[in-house]
This record gives sequence, C-alpha cells and structure tokens, in this order.
Amino acid sequence: MAITLHPLAGKSATLAPLVDIDRLIAAYHEIRPDPALAAQRVSFGTSGHRGSSLHGSFNQAHVLAISQAICEYRAQAGIDGPLFLGIDTHALSQPAQDSVLEVLAAHGVEVRIARDAGYTPTPAVSHAILNWNRGRERGLADGIVVTPSHNPPEDGGIKYNPPNGGPADTAVTRAIQERANALLADGLRQVRRLPLAQARSATTTREFDFLSSYVEDLGALIDFESIRSAALRLAVDPLGGAGVAYWPRIAERWRIDFDIVSSEVDPRFAFMSLDWDGRVRMDPSSPPAMQRLLALRDRYDVAMACDTDHDRHGIVTRSVGLMPANHYLAVMIDYLFRERGQWRSDAAIGKTVVSSAIIDRVAQRLGRRIFETPVGLKWFAAGLFDGSLGFGGEESAGATFLRRDGGVWTTDKDGIAPGLLAAEISARRGRDPGECYAALCAELGTPFFDRVDALATREQKARLSALTPQQLAITTLAGEPVTQVFDRAPGNDAAIGGIKVVARNGWFAARPSGTEDIYKIYAESFCSQQHLATILGEAQAVVDGVIAA
Repeated sequence: MAITLHPLAGKSATLAPLVDIDRLIAAYHEIRPDPALAAQRVSFGTSGHRGSSLHGSFNQAHVLAISQAICEYRAQAGIDGPLFLGIDTHALSQPAQDSVLEVLAAHGVEVRIARDAGYTPTPAVSHAILNWNRGRERGLADGIVVTPSHNPPEDGGIKYNPPNGGPADTAVTRAIQERANALLADGLRQVRRLPLAQARSATTTREFDFLSSYVEDLGALIDFESIRSAALRLAVDPLGGAGVAYWPRIAERWRIDFDIVSSEVDPRFAFMSLDWDGRVRMDPSSPPAMQRLLALRDRYDVAMACDTDHDRHGIVTRSVGLMPANHYLAVMIDYLFRERGQWRSDAAIGKTVVSSAIIDRVAQRLGRRIFETPVGLKWFAAGLFDGSLGFGGEESAGATFLRRDGGVWTTDKDGIAPGLLAAEISARRGRDPGECYAALCAELGTPFFDRVDALATREQKARLSALTPQQLAITTLAGEPVTQVFDRAPGNDAAIGGIKVVARNGWFAARPSGTEDIYKIYAESFCSQQHLATILGEAQAVVDGVIAA
C-alpha cells in the first residue's frame, strides 16, 4: 500500500493534464451535492472544509450552507464586530468569496475584504483580527479565509477564525459542520442571501488594507536591521500564492534586498513541478514540488517559499538545500528562545505529536516546557494569545511565534514570518539555518525522520482515527521494547485522531489525512537510517493489518 514517487515527480506540471478552469468554475455553480453521500457533505478537517467542485465536495451549496452556519454561530456567541474575509489564488476562491459575501451581507455582517480585490494570506487575516480586538471587550472581530491551503488547483476550501484569531477549535467547527449539513439536507431553504451586486455595494461591505497593516507591523516581529547589515543574498518564491504582492512591499518598506523568483499568478499553477504523486500541489516543504527554487540553491544564502495561502513555509539554504520542516522548527525554537529576552520566562514550546523528538531535546537544554498536542495549530491559539506559548509549530511546515516584546503576533500559521526569520538567523548567527541544525545535531544527536503516505478509503481512515492502544498488538519496535502507546496528546489530553508508538530510540505515529484519501505514517529514529526503515516497515504492516479488518 506504500506510495512510491510518481515517474513525473519533480517534473514540469505541463507534462500532466492541467485543470480546466472554466469547467471547474462551472461545476461550482452547477453541481448540487447529495447530502446523503458522505463524500459530498460538509466536513471540517483540522481547520476547515475542503474539496473539489468537480467531485461535488466543494460547491456553491457547501459555501452558502457554511456561511449561514457561521452567521448563526456568530449571533449565538455574541460576536458582532467586523468579519475579515480573505482569499487565496485558487480558481474556486473568488466565486466562493462571492457566495460568502452574499450570505454575510444578507445578515448585516460588517465585512472587511481586501483593497482592490487583492489576495489575502491567512496570517494577514489572523493579524487583522487580533489588531482589531486588542483592548476591546465588545464588538469583537472574527474572520473567514477561503483557501484549500496547498491542495491541488482543482480544490477549494473555507475556514473560520474566531475572535482569538486562530483556527476554530473542534467544538466550533463541529457545530458549524452539523448546522451546514442540516441546511444542505433541507435544500438551503433557511439560507439568507442577497444578489452579489447588492452584497458588494452594501454599506456593511468595506475594503481593508490587509497588506499595509501586516507589512508595517513586521518590525515588531523581525530584526530587519541585522538582515540589512549582513548583506545576505536572499530569494523568495511566492508559488503564485496570496502573498505575491506582499513580498515586494516587505522589501521596499524594510529595505531588504531579495530576488522574487516569480510574481506570476496562474490558477492552473502550470509553473509548478509535480509533487510526489504526479499531481500539482503547492507544498513548500516537498522537494518534488520545490524544484524551481532548489535549482537556484547555489545562488543564495537563503531562499524561502510559501504555499498558496502563505501559512506554510519552505526554507532552502546553500548548505543543505530544502530543509525538512522538523529541522527548521528545531532551529527556530533554539534561536528564538535564546534571543527573545522579553518573552515570558515560563513561555512554553508548542509541538504536535508527529514533530521531531529533537525539539524535546532542544527544549530540555533551554529549560522550557513542551506542550504536545494533536496535529493542528488551533491547539496553540490560546497559548499564543496570552503569551504562555512562545512558539507553535507542526511537522507540515506551519508555525508562528510571538512578537519580539512577547505580545501575540498571529494565532494561525504564518509562512512569511519563518521565511524572514531564516534571514535573521543567518545574519545574527553568521551561518545559515542548515548549518545551525547540523550544530544542534552534533550536540544533541542526529534524528532520522521520514513520513510515508499510503492510500486509504474513507472507511479505512475512519478505522484508523478511532484506533485505540488496546487494539494495537505491538510490544516491540525495531527490536526495542515499546514504552508507550497512546491515542491522546500528552499536552492537553485531546484525541490525536490516530495512534503513536514510542520506544527508547524511535517512534512512529499514524493518522488519516483530513483532506485527502491517504493516511500518513510519521517515524523517527535516533540510531540510523536502517533503524528508521525498520520502524516504518513494522509500522505500516501493523496499521495496514488493523485498518484492513
């Protein structure tokens, strides 16, 4: 069942069929999802609902139902401030934003959309919510981002951010999901909406300068003076995403000299290289997808990229090429908790159960507590908001951290911030993040980490998600006694949606994808690459045996 690299992985996207944009948008309006089919109902993953209009899983009906459910939730929760609405560059994002706007306007919600019909990165929405709510007790703001993140071009997505600025927690998303599905089943008869032209011209619909608000505040997060002084050679690839207009403004405002690889926006994403499975996917942490930037590795000290909504980062260094996400998370943590002297002395480190154990070793050396949670940055939002967490990150290259003075920056993932921090680290340390990671390994040990994606049906994913330690008959892992098997996170006792098995020198975790028909096995060894391969092989055999039952 293991997936191997597709023959076209890393090759130009033009070698595979590109999505038909006209057909995709027509399907958004024309296909009516069948609420009797699980695959066509609203289903929130770690932070939102995603799907494709071609498959009846992301269509106008879904977006109208979700928008109505959000309006009802806001009313019940007493949220009556403005709602910040952003979109990325996926083809379905604009028509979906139109649908959202029709419903919000009908409910009299004050909506803030990007000036000049611009695109809006997820972190800019979170930043705007937090800035509006700072010092307020009434009229609190929240937000919606229309994005399927790094998913293929044929996908669409929508996620809700409550007044804490982060992804909505499971109680909120569950309520929105259940109400939206009830509205679908009722034929959308209870959905209130206005004609689009009327919604756009409504007095409650106003433009907001997300770009300036975010960029002007970056000096509170990043030491730009050190970057300017170091005269580094830097590059950025926005991957045709929502931050395409942000990088030139950052360079101009903060007088940072970096090359922008491309400012092209193409909803087919034909400029990408194909991902591991031969599909177009804007994943800045995936080597096959990052071939354009990797080809420039030797020209720059540091190069950075972000996914489509700019909430994930990819860091390419001269020393090692594309850094695995776990490696850079460890480097960021080690640097930030040494250099940010104004942070709370008890500020902890947020990591997920599938992130590298080298983070635990870094934390132990720093004398900082680890807060280990299920996958999803939503688990860190409260701690980032009140400063009890200095950093929150996950293995899938999503992270955010506090301002230099210890105040909250964003409570959702921010792909731009880690990219700029890579330049600051290089400037302040005199070596790039890849070299910084090598130094950490020399002191703390070298972990060998990998992730295997395997095909799984919706039923198999459900079995894996419900798996308990008692069902997993495993006593040894790669020749070592198993010391722990758990299905709930140590940090907050929340269900991890899968299983994790730990031995003295290695571990694995298995969980279903929230957005694709695959499951993921994460594994790590502090012994050798061969030991890691043994862990992965045993893990997949055990998991396949359980979910195939």
